[in-house]
Amino acid sequence: MAHHGSHRHLLRTPTDTEHRTAPVDAIVVPTARHGKALLPAIDLAARLGCTLVTLSSKWSSADTIAGLAEARGAELIALETERLRPGVLPVFRTTKLLANTMFERREDTSAKRNLGLLLARLAGWKRIVFLDDDILVPEATDLERAAALTDRYAGVGLAIGGFPDNSVVCHAYREAGGDQDTFVGGGALAVGRNSMTSFFPNIYNEDWFFLLGDHGLRPTTITGEAVQRPYDPFAHEIRARLEELGDCLAEGLFWLLDNERTYERARRPDYWQGFLDKRQKFITEVLTMVGGLPEDDRRERMLKSLKAARGRCLSIEPERCVDYVEAWREDRHEWRVHSNEFYRQVKNRPGLRPAVKALGLDSMTTFVAGRPAA
Repeated sequence: MAHHGSHRHLLRTPTDTEHRTAPVDAIVVPTARHGKALLPAIDLAARLGCTLVTLSSKWSSADTIAGLAEARGAELIALETERLRPGVLPVFRTTKLLANTMFERREDTSAKRNLGLLLARLAGWKRIVFLDDDILVPEATDLERAAALTDRYAGVGLAIGGFPDNSVVCHAYREAGGDQDTFVGGGALAVGRNSMTSFFPNIYNEDWFFLLGDHGLRPTTITGEAVQRPYDPFAHEIRARLEELGDCLAEGLFWLLDNERTYERARRPDYWQGFLDKRQKFITEVLTMVGGLPEDDRRERMLKSLKAARGRCLSIEPERCVDYVEAWREDRHEWRVHSNEFYRQVKNRPGLRPAVKALGLDSMTTFVAGRPAA
């Protein structure tokens, strides 16, 4: 099979002496859902006595979230990100590279996470946890254990239970009987101060790119548990198309890490030509596996999604992959420079409100004072 079903061996295992706890400064939730979807995160922040940062767009209302947080005694900063002024976040070369092409990604999750990183650094926070609005954390102390590990690790993920966190193609592979694992993801990820100068590019698997350094995977581990609410990955075949470039790029880089522990060869078109050939073969094999399942509506939707992914994969040129990797390397430097410029404005007076002012977020921010945790 031309596919690596697991990259877990790249993760590091904490020693027994590392199983301690540390305060979580903030839980950062990018959201586009209605306010009630934030209730689990609000309750979690109230239990931990930390700040909840919600980054809202579309159907998510800062005022609604503020009312819910106030009723539960949670400290909140709610931002309406659709009114973000130019210059707060850089225009990345990786974004411009895909603009006005079939590969352009019109989502704002990466931008919200980057805003969360910038706000955290300027506020002087040491440890934050990114949490998606469809993720539940049954044990609040799991976040404190993850937070403690950020002193040694670039990223500390929670093991996602419930519904697996995979791409459409990998979901189909699993359902057809393939041996498919999951990896650390941005849906439940603790990040320490030393990692806040990394960034999330606007592409599928942006969390994998966040965890990568200049030469390989930065120290990453996993602890605790979170639960993903179920959804139908095959509801719309467009999902598979939109994921494919990011899935190819991330899986291609991790294929090299699995085999060579470095991804220097990712700068060569011949490497990407070989990997894209393997990817196309893999999707074709999964199509065959799914075709052998009992006939029903779900199987038909899986087949449509897989055909959509294969079609998009056939459109990816090796040179585009090389260009993207080079642009991402440049963006890593650009983000560090950008973050440092803002940080210099507040380094002598860090705090949440100075950070909000430095970023020009005053007019789009709602604050709610919390009550001491019981």
